[in-house]
Amino acid sequence: MSGGGVVALCGGIGGAKLALGLSLALPETALSVVVNTGDDFEHLGLKICPDLDTVLYTLASLSNPDTGWGRRDETWTFMAALESLGGETWFQLGDGDLALHVERTRRLGLGEPLSAIMAEVAKRLGVATRILPMSNDPVQTVVETDQGTLAFQDYFVARKCAPKVQAIGFQGAATAAAQTDALKALASPETEAIVICPSNPYLSVDPMLALPGLRAALAAAPAPVIAVTPIIGGVAVKGPAAKIMTELGLEVSPVTVAQHYHGLIDGFILDAKDKALANQINTPTLAVNTFISTQAEKRLLAETVLSFARSLRNAPGRVAS
Repeated sequence: MSGGGVVALCGGIGGAKLALGLSLALPETALSVVVNTGDDFEHLGLKICPDLDTVLYTLASLSNPDTGWGRRDETWTFMAALESLGGETWFQLGDGDLALHVERTRRLGLGEPLSAIMAEVAKRLGVATRILPMSNDPVQTVVETDQGTLAFQDYFVARKCAPKVQAIGFQGAATAAAQTDALKALASPETEAIVICPSNPYLSVDPMLALPGLRAALAAAPAPVIAVTPIIGGVAVKGPAAKIMTELGLEVSPVTVAQHYHGLIDGFILDAKDKALANQINTPTLAVNTFISTQAEKRLLAETVLSFARSLRNAPGRVAS
């Protein structure tokens, strides 16, 4: 896709894979990735941004290939020393990863916005893609469960998603301002496609949609909006999406995901395994292989998404703003 930029909305590991594919398929500076910050929290006095850092490390070719999060070739001297002192070790922070948290916390303390810090760090790590936090204001994902109201990382990491989910909320979202560059990218007439990556709709994408300004900008965007399913054959590609859907009384199906984004998307990509479900989705749909692991597969899916967006942008009867 030439001539304009592409915006991706992204959570952590699953979404970061497609974000990487898009970065490989596009000119160096053409991609902007708007990233969920509802997972952010303070731990050991440090500002931790799990999804932002996963996207950063993935695009910088620094991510741990075994876990999908954290840095490759990591060492754990800090955690071992912390454990010997009786400190909290339920959230693992590698030595190299720790440097980012320390530097980010220091600069936030000086009054710098999170977006500026991430832009500088990305530049230093050789990442040309713009990594845009969804907001510079704090938003906290909270999970209502059969074990009470839990902060997201308590639910996700400390309790390993075991509690039964009853509802999900986003504290601070109603009054948080969507990040300015993210809004500009969504509204730009030069943006040729907007991609909702195959991230967890309820934990990774919904915090972004809970920002009134961002949701409105997405709904009014002149570019085609394409969502890629995180559900294949009734199973989540990564993480607890299927478990959460079941507990919320939802059918674990790409159809449910497409319905979740109703009014926001112009096209939906589901996996070839679920091709028979396409007629149940009330938006233009494309069925392709969406299970990606190799660099080549990530780029191929990205190119397919962009081609689909181009076809919708040029479709007869579509009025571009």
